[in-house]
Amino acid sequence: MSEEAAVTDNPVVETFFEDVAVGDELPALTVVVDETQMFFFSAATYNGHRIHYDKEWARDKEGYDDVLVQGPLQAALLARAVTDWVGGGGRLVTYSVQNRATALPGEELVFGGTVTGARREGERGVVELEIAGRRGDTVLMPGTASVSLPLRGER
Repeated sequence: MSEEAAVTDNPVVETFFEDVAVGDELPALTVVVDETQMFFFSAATYNGHRIHYDKEWARDKEGYDDVLVQGPLQAALLARAVTDWVGGGGRLVTYSVQNRATALPGEELVFGGTVTGARREGERGVVELEIAGRRGDTVLMPGTASVSLPLRGER
């Protein structure tokens, strides 16, 4: 990530099933994606669409004000917010998102979620989440996820 890209520092913590309640908010992951990060992501994913690197093309051919942040990059950042929260003992079980709005480089994007359900399954706990990537009040990427968390004393 280049020096211009700003990502909040979320320390990785261990989340246990017993510490989670319906309504709990995940810590927000705040990111400002820059064009260098977008370039590297396009290269890593073999995404050569000009809308992600050619401003003139994005404006003149596609009708946008600027190049667009890749939807899969936003999805990866949203998954990171979830996996940062679950910690090393947690596991991402299901993950589903939809890209519903555009993001531009330099905008502050916030990724997070809310606990919507929790149940014990065997020696682990399963937690259901509503997740979203946002730009201000605009939901860019809504979705759901479920995670498996360790029980205290079961590790």
